[in-house]
Amino acid sequence: MKKNLTHFTKSGNAQMVDIHSKDITERMAVASGKIHMSLASLIKIKEGGHKKGDVLGVARIAGIVSAKKTPDLIPLCHNINLSSVNIDFKVNKSKKYVECIVSATSSGKTGVEMEALTAVQISLLTIYDMCKSIDRGMVISDIKLDLKKGGASGEWKRSK
Repeated sequence: MKKNLTHFTKSGNAQMVDIHSKDITERMAVASGKIHMSLASLIKIKEGGHKKGDVLGVARIAGIVSAKKTPDLIPLCHNINLSSVNIDFKVNKSKKYVECIVSATSSGKTGVEMEALTAVQISLLTIYDMCKSIDRGMVISDIKLDLKKGGASGEWKRSK
C-alpha cells in the first residue's frame, strides 16, 4: 500500500498540512541522541571543570529554546504551544559519550516529535560548540524518536 506524503499536494508542491479539523489531544514525544568524545572532554564536562562553564546546563537551555523555535527552523512545522520540554543528560564514561534525552508535551492538534528531535540536535551541537577547543573529533550520532503518544495514530514506540 502506497502512503501519500502529507507535506505535498497532488501536483507535488510543498504544503503545510491542514490540521484545522483535527481534535485537540494530549501529545508527547521522547527523542534521544549521543555525542561521542575524548575521555578528557568527558571528564571536564562531568566534573564541571570546563573553562566555558556548565556545559550541560547551557546545552539544556539551548535545547529548550530550540524546541520553542522549531517552526522557525523547519519550514512546514506548525507553531504549537508546548506544555513542557524536559532535557536529561546521561554521561557514559566507559563508552565516552553523553546521551541527551528530551521529552516534550503539548495539548494540540499536531504532535511534538519535531520539537523533541530539534532539542536533541541543538543540545548536542551546543556541547560540541562548547568543547570544540579541546576536542574537534567529537561525533554526534543516533538521533532518533523513541516514543510518541497522542493524536489519531495513537502511541508509537521504537523497538529496541
